[in-house]
Amino acid sequence: MSETFLLIHGAWHGGWAWQPVAARLRAAGHRVLAPTSPGLGIDDDPRGVTLADCVDALVDQVERRNLTDVTVVAHSWGGYVIGGAERRLARRLKQVIFYSAFVPRAGESLRDALPPGHRAVFDESSRASADNTVTPSFEFFASSLMQDADKATARVVYELLRPHPYRTVTDAPTADMTPIGVDVPSAYVVSAEDHGLPPGEYGWVPRFPERLGDVPVVRTPGSHEALFTRPEELSRTLLGLVNSV
Repeated sequence: MSETFLLIHGAWHGGWAWQPVAARLRAAGHRVLAPTSPGLGIDDDPRGVTLADCVDALVDQVERRNLTDVTVVAHSWGGYVIGGAERRLARRLKQVIFYSAFVPRAGESLRDALPPGHRAVFDESSRASADNTVTPSFEFFASSLMQDADKATARVVYELLRPHPYRTVTDAPTADMTPIGVDVPSAYVVSAEDHGLPPGEYGWVPRFPERLGDVPVVRTPGSHEALFTRPEELSRTLLGLVNSV
């Protein structure tokens, strides 16, 4: 049976980042949409873009296309986008899969959910920018987010990244912009070698899946950027979760 996948990208990325996975899902006979959030398109002005703007844009795209029975896969920062939209889109969704993603809770911005060292780096990056954006260093990207690729490959992907609107990281969601209590089946996927967050108090698991309740937690091979480095395995993981619903 053909499924409809809606793939939500992480910080600094756009819908383009899902191409390796999207190609495999389409080859398996499924419909795939991978929009780019406001402020992250090649022609976009990131100044003033808020988290609510990104949530509204996602809701608008789903409603305008009249999508139903949708499986959403949200990566990293994208968890805040679908977390903000899930309550408004609940009747149109089949499942939400958080992939190495932040799961928002009321009053906690993504910045608040970061380890203190990460917050300091993000704050400094935004202050150094002319438009209140943040950009990772290549060293952090290559060693912590895409360490399972050679440096030349990581550099190619890094050069495609866009400065990220910092308001979408510092805005704290309200209670109606979280997935808590929304009646949509959920699952949590985490890359087995994800070094984007340190293990322990600030790790991806069990912190974020616990916010969703009793949901499946599945490990998939690769780094935080396994959508580039291990797309075959990630695609199989996603299809296995969809087939289980």
